[in-house]
Amino acid sequence: MTTVLEVSGLTIAFRQDGRDFAAVRDVSFSVGKGETVALVGESGSGKSVTALSTVGLLPDSAKVTGSVRYLGQEMVGASQATLRAVRGNDISFIFQEPMTSLNPLHTIERQLAESLSLHQGLSGAPARARSLELLNKVGIREAESRLTAYPHQLSGGQRQRVMIAMALANGPELLIADEPTTALDVTIQAQILALLADLKKTEGLSLLFITHDLGIVRRIADRVCVMQGGVIVEQGPTAEIFANPQHPYTQKLLAAEPQGRPDPVADTAPVVAEVENLRVWFPIQSGFMRKVVGHVKAVNDASLTVRAGETLGIVGESGSGKTTLALAILRLIDSTGRIAVLGRDLQGLAPKAMRAHRRDMQIVFQDPYGSLSPRMTVAEIIAEGLGVHGLEPGRNRAEMVAAIMAEVGLDPATSARYPHEFSGGQKQRIAIARAMILRPKLVLLDEPTSALDMTVQVQIVDLLRDLQRKWGLAYIFISHDLRVIRALAHQVMVMKDGNVVEAGAGADLFANPKTDYTRALMAAAFGDNLRP
Repeated sequence: MTTVLEVSGLTIAFRQDGRDFAAVRDVSFSVGKGETVALVGESGSGKSVTALSTVGLLPDSAKVTGSVRYLGQEMVGASQATLRAVRGNDISFIFQEPMTSLNPLHTIERQLAESLSLHQGLSGAPARARSLELLNKVGIREAESRLTAYPHQLSGGQRQRVMIAMALANGPELLIADEPTTALDVTIQAQILALLADLKKTEGLSLLFITHDLGIVRRIADRVCVMQGGVIVEQGPTAEIFANPQHPYTQKLLAAEPQGRPDPVADTAPVVAEVENLRVWFPIQSGFMRKVVGHVKAVNDASLTVRAGETLGIVGESGSGKTTLALAILRLIDSTGRIAVLGRDLQGLAPKAMRAHRRDMQIVFQDPYGSLSPRMTVAEIIAEGLGVHGLEPGRNRAEMVAAIMAEVGLDPATSARYPHEFSGGQKQRIAIARAMILRPKLVLLDEPTSALDMTVQVQIVDLLRDLQRKWGLAYIFISHDLRVIRALAHQVMVMKDGNVVEAGAGADLFANPKTDYTRALMAAAFGDNLRP
């Protein structure tokens, strides 16, 4: 087998606080012709830094030693002319988040044409024809109309397909995919993985796949390299690594799946939230007089009941109406239908009257990086709700913050630090502490684990389960990760295009899904490994 990429003794150091910090140490691996090699590890393990070093995309502050050879040609220390000739032509990247990788000001056609012009000298009609061919190749429907679209007008899966089209534009030999499915729904994730596997065969590509999800590795990779702390701790054929992992870290990653099932809820548990026939329609206005000509039907006729100590899991693809339903329950957007929390009907209450009820309803958002103010200390973030709801008189704020930080597994001594000084899992614990300090009765969790590493996901799931047991919390848990839902949810609601297509007890739904859509979700999430 021809070796496309060979990495030997690669060490990458960055200058920090007057000394060199090695982010990658003595890494060696290879990628053969037509082979898929997965670099696996948690955030900070050095996966992406290793990949970027292959074509000299690291900042000037990086000190790189060792060897990276592409088809025998040395990349470490190569001239800019050599690196530019390889980048985009021979080695192409697919990055994790297409919304930040695509230019929001340019159409899809212009962004594809830029690469074609730069590397192949194509413009005008030939460039348009090639762009159309690429979009069709990656399975984008109505490709011609998508050429004139902007990134925000496409779905997450479509944007990732555009990124793949851009990577394929110049016929690369090696494709480096850096977490290309992390932010996608399970069904879209399955489609992207199938597309990459198909393209690898038809285009004769080699693939270096970077991920923290071992479920994906099992489905797509020929060989696996497991990284921890900048070092490859184990590597070998995928089947062997999964069947007989040798290193404790590999064993830990393989075991990192939310375990157990939700605790039973007493029949006498009080109802915390009750929703009947909820509907959220957004008006479509047109003309000078802004006449309503139609509606975007985001949620249609949703009903649910959640009791103390119970978790309702809401699953479905992006755009199915999950988050819209949650925001409507919190009265953050307008809706019709009955919404009752702790027996009090919230529909029609004025904003001032609603404030008295908001301490009982809290939310934890998906992205801990975006939901925490970078200008506030952790103590200020966690305690903010105390001042809003007037819960401080007679109590020591610092002591309350310290107590809740200890409860969610954070060191109270770090309360004067800022969010950027914490890991992703720690940030999500801060967000949970901010919600829990008010001692709410109902907590809405909107994809709280999707941006986290697998081992950190397990820790957050265990934390949420412990808090629910201790305080009898009612959870509405929104996720596209059915493994997390199976571990936490007593009841499950499946949504598609604003409609509730199936609902029932979690154990029954996982054991015997009744609709084709639910079965498709299960197959995409579990493959052949679905166990009731």
